[in-house]
Amino acid sequence: MAEDAILGFLKDNEQIPDSGTFAAECGIDHDEIVNVTKSLHGYCLVIAQDIKRERWVLTDEGKLYASAGSPEVQLFLAIPPEGIPPDQLQKIVDPSVFKIGFAQAMKNKWVERGKQSVSRKIKHVDDKVKELLVRIQAGEMVEPDELDALKRRKLIVSQTWKGYSIRKGPNYVPKRKKAATDLTREHLQSHGELHLSYDL
Repeated sequence: MAEDAILGFLKDNEQIPDSGTFAAECGIDHDEIVNVTKSLHGYCLVIAQDIKRERWVLTDEGKLYASAGSPEVQLFLAIPPEGIPPDQLQKIVDPSVFKIGFAQAMKNKWVERGKQSVSRKIKHVDDKVKELLVRIQAGEMVEPDELDALKRRKLIVSQTWKGYSIRKGPNYVPKRKKAATDLTREHLQSHGELHLSYDL
């Protein structure tokens, strides 16, 4: 399927500029397009040139916050308007969420810790971290300083994406002929007999 798609497209077009985009448009897995391209390139049916792109992907922690919300917002929402004793807050919030969330919420000046209780300093917060992570997941562009903040918190990592630009090779044909599959059983048998007579 991938081979027919590539060769068929090149019949009427100069080149496939980006194998990733092409795979998405054809509804074919990109790995399949890559493997077929390597094979076609090997037979000089196409000429493939490497494309490399850096992209940001979410770490496991990042994925968690993209769905559940950032720890600082989870912690903020767990604090009732009248405030709550810290030991009680620790019971209702996951320990890892509490530790990171409390540090971030304090840094953002969202909460304050008195002698007896933790209370909100502001009425409402927006979960910018979750919003950014969701945007990165969707492949949208994010400002460099925002990327740096997420990188420092180890919520995203850089990943190298590899693909190809593809154009016709010197041996290009719209459809590759399958070799040796049309030999009939009789052909094979007669060849076998010939070999036997030579061996004698």
